[in-house]
Amino acid sequence: MKQISSVLFVCMGNICRSPSAEAMFRAKANVAGLEIEIDSAGTIAYHQGNAPDRRSIAAGVKRGLNFDGMRARQVEQTDFTYFDLILAADKQNLQDLKRICPMEHQHKLALILDFCDFQSHEIVYTEVPDPYYGAGDGFELVLDLLENSSSHLLQRIQRGLL
Repeated sequence: MKQISSVLFVCMGNICRSPSAEAMFRAKANVAGLEIEIDSAGTIAYHQGNAPDRRSIAAGVKRGLNFDGMRARQVEQTDFTYFDLILAADKQNLQDLKRICPMEHQHKLALILDFCDFQSHEIVYTEVPDPYYGAGDGFELVLDLLENSSSHLLQRIQRGLL
C-alpha cells in the first residue's frame, strides 16, 4: 500500500466546502506533524481565482483555520495523476470526477465523509451539505463534519490504513 503524501478536496465551485476541508485538514496535519500536500479544487470554473466565501472564512477563523492564499481553481487532468487521494464533498461531484478521471486513477476517488465516525452523532450524513445558499448556519455544520472526517482520515493515514 502506497503512503498517502497528497490529498485534494473537491466541491463544485471551490469556495465553501473544499477550501474549508483543505484548511481543516491542513490544521490537523500540522498539529500532528504530518508532512502532506493538501489542496482543493472545484468541478466547475465559475469562481476561478476567487478567495473562499467570506462566510466559510468567518466560520473557519473562529476555529483557528487559515485560508490565506487560497484561490478557487478547477480540477485539472494532472490532479488525477499527482494526488494520492481525491475526496469529493458530495455524490454529484464524485460522479463528475469519475466521469473525467482516467480509469487507472479511479481508486483514488472517494467522498470526504467516507472517513467520518458517526458514533457520536444523532444524524448521519453521507455528503457535506452545500451551505452557499443557506442563512449562514450551515457553515458551522460543514466544519463539524469536516473536523470529524479530517480527524479520522488523519488517523488512517498515520496508521498506514489507506
